[in-house]
Amino acid sequence: MSASSNFEAAPHSEVSHTWVRTSQHTAYLTVDNPSSMTLEGTNTYVVGVLGENFPPLGDEEKPRVVVLDPGPDSAEHAQRIVDAVDVDLIVVSHRHKDHTGNVDRLHELTGAHVRAWDKDQCRDALPLQDEEVLNATGVEISVWHAPGHTSDSIALSIFDDGVIMTGDTILGRGTTMLDYPDGDLEDYLDTLRVFKEEPGFTVLPAHGPHGEFLEEACDRLLEHRLTRIHDLRLRLKAANDDLGPSATALTDDIYAHVPDQVRGPALKTLKAQLAYLMDIGEIAGFTD
Repeated sequence: MSASSNFEAAPHSEVSHTWVRTSQHTAYLTVDNPSSMTLEGTNTYVVGVLGENFPPLGDEEKPRVVVLDPGPDSAEHAQRIVDAVDVDLIVVSHRHKDHTGNVDRLHELTGAHVRAWDKDQCRDALPLQDEEVLNATGVEISVWHAPGHTSDSIALSIFDDGVIMTGDTILGRGTTMLDYPDGDLEDYLDTLRVFKEEPGFTVLPAHGPHGEFLEEACDRLLEHRLTRIHDLRLRLKAANDDLGPSATALTDDIYAHVPDQVRGPALKTLKAQLAYLMDIGEIAGFTD
């Protein structure tokens, strides 16, 4: 589940749903599942020695790859993946169904093992570890634990290409929701600060267009989150309500203009903000 925390049902740009080459060793195919939650759709990445021409034509040999985020349950999308590549390993960036719904289908089609931070998402393989390096396809892929959007979120970077696949931690447009109570604002801020110390990477997001520089994306998102927290502090102070503010009432007030389909994510993100204020001792608690 992904959502811009601008929480507006903005129109989506047209997507051709063809493979997009993003670096020497990476490309993505966008699933046809656009929405206010997924932007243009979920981007499925492949990582390997892709060669000059990708996807391969005719009888050309298919590259052996790692697949990141097979997307929601879609036989058509899974078939397009196996038509273009030889799948060595499947990785998921986090547990949400728009990333994992196709995992078992692709696992059955290819026999490839599935790895994730959460052992329940793995198939015939061990969970990922922070700073682990995956190199089965001849490309060194570094694993980053990136909690915040969810506790099991990870990112994958390729130093040689200067790219980082950020899952839902950094989107190609807008800002991600925090899936409270599993998602956590303090974790998210810490993840962005760690990412910011790694300049030179280009962001390859799970939703939306690619190409933003990592350091600039982190500055943008940190400013956004800290501004939202500041605004919430002022609102609570003005209401003289630091004992048990209602998350639902605040959401109805702050996000009165947003469509119903994103009101739930807005509520979860606001709860994550209130939990953060509670953890640092600024409010005593909050109610649903």
